[in-house]
Amino acid sequence: FTEVTQSQTPTGKPQVKSYDHMFRCVNYIMTKWAPAYNEYGLVGFPINAILDWSMGTTNGYAAFLNEEANKHWKKVLDQWGEFLKSDKSCYVLVDDQPWGWFSKDAMAKMPNFDKEFVCDPKAKHYGFTSWDHFFVRQFRDGVRPIAEGDNVIANACESHPYDIQHHVKLMDEFWIKEQKYSLLHMLADDPLTPQFDGGTIYQAFLSALSYHRWHSPVDGTIVKAYKIPGTYYSATLSVGPDEASPDKSQGYICQVAARALIFIQARNPAIGLICFMAVGMAEVSTCEIRSDLIPIEGKPKPTVKKGEEIGKFHFGGSTHCLIFQPGVNIKFDKSVLEARKEG
Repeated sequence: FTEVTQSQTPTGKPQVKSYDHMFRCVNYIMTKWAPAYNEYGLVGFPINAILDWSMGTTNGYAAFLNEEANKHWKKVLDQWGEFLKSDKSCYVLVDDQPWGWFSKDAMAKMPNFDKEFVCDPKAKHYGFTSWDHFFVRQFRDGVRPIAEGDNVIANACESHPYDIQHHVKLMDEFWIKEQKYSLLHMLADDPLTPQFDGGTIYQAFLSALSYHRWHSPVDGTIVKAYKIPGTYYSATLSVGPDEASPDKSQGYICQVAARALIFIQARNPAIGLICFMAVGMAEVSTCEIRSDLIPIEGKPKPTVKKGEEIGKFHFGGSTHCLIFQPGVNIKFDKSVLEARKEG
């Protein structure tokens, strides 16, 4: 905290300058504070706002990579998650306050909310029973059409393109300058990792305003599905100050953050084995894989249809990857590439 030179947090509040002050702020958030709507890049991330500038310091880089520190952050975030799943967190689901999630400004960012999502605008809090219930809201039937055909790979998440890289190496120095993808780090040295050596990675970002459920990109069989413990507030130093950290570190955090892996053997042999990776950013301490899709030894492996829900994020915006084997002739929609160029 002493390395931080900024006088205010990215949300315009006085900058936290000490370890004890951080604890007092986090304690208050854990017991009384649900994410309120605002116009800042860290909307939905009150703890992240406290730590943002610290994440970009030399000592912060070391601290937020510390394994023991991350074990304790997980306890903190899990406890806060209990509050966010309770009805006490509903106070931000209102339309008569500027910080309410159904306020005029918030609804301008989520147009056609009542037509797109399962809710009841006439009910208290639109029918949602907690902040988390609102956050993991579901689309109404027909809102998310899925293109037919085995040669079409569907988007796994409602998201903004972040990066597309080809010929990805098993091992690369992802912490040096560029945020290169290193498959052994990303997949935590899973035995299936060598099958993706030289393959393609597509990464995209979900904001706190996004829909946060995951859907299978293909028809296929779930080969493996499990979670990997990791960091929550680590960011790479190479990007410099980031007002919405770790947004600019998304390539880097794919290799260090808490995340979930779902390996799917596509029905189409031209696609083969793909890996969907859900990456928890900051407050997103829960990557929830649909429990019946986790293979059990001795039982037939689960199958999924393209567009079928396979899991979800809780509590905040996040990022995800689709990882393809080498030799898969992937062509990305031109509109996706244009969106990537525009940032």
